[in-house]
Amino acid sequence: MPGVGPVVAFGLIGAVLLGGGGATVGAVAGGALEEGITQGLPCDELYVYEDALRRGRSVVIAVVEEDAMAEQARTELARAGAESVDAAREEWWIGLRDAEEEHYVNAGGAFKIDEATYRLGFEAALHPDRRERSYDEAAAKVAEKYGAAAETPAFRQGYERGRRYRGYITEIYKA
Repeated sequence: MPGVGPVVAFGLIGAVLLGGGGATVGAVAGGALEEGITQGLPCDELYVYEDALRRGRSVVIAVVEEDAMAEQARTELARAGAESVDAAREEWWIGLRDAEEEHYVNAGGAFKIDEATYRLGFEAALHPDRRERSYDEAAAKVAEKYGAAAETPAFRQGYERGRRYRGYITEIYKA
């Protein structure tokens, strides 16, 4: 892509990571992404990249120095049929939404009212700095980032479900 600047093609990394058999895909992909490859990437979106790699998709990240180049990179990637991170995040949530709604409703919650806060908690648990921490262990950092929302039962339930999801995904790809 001329004029876009250096491009890191995570698809190539994904092929290397995923090519060795499915046994350690999630652990290897997650570990590799967390160990230096992600420098400069928004950690809040790391789970979206990991999910894309697990699904056999490519992740392309253009690193540019100027806003104009960033816009050109977005235009060229869109022209090539690339999906945005926002679209990938929505697709990821759609795949989980029904099960999370059922769980939340069965626990007595009003998912249609609380979904945004629940999802915020779910995604907060997937941040690399909080993946191994319970809600109580991460409470101060979470409150600092998410404010009053972090103190609601919906956020906390979402956070705990996000932790279970992370553990589930890790176990699947270890097996």
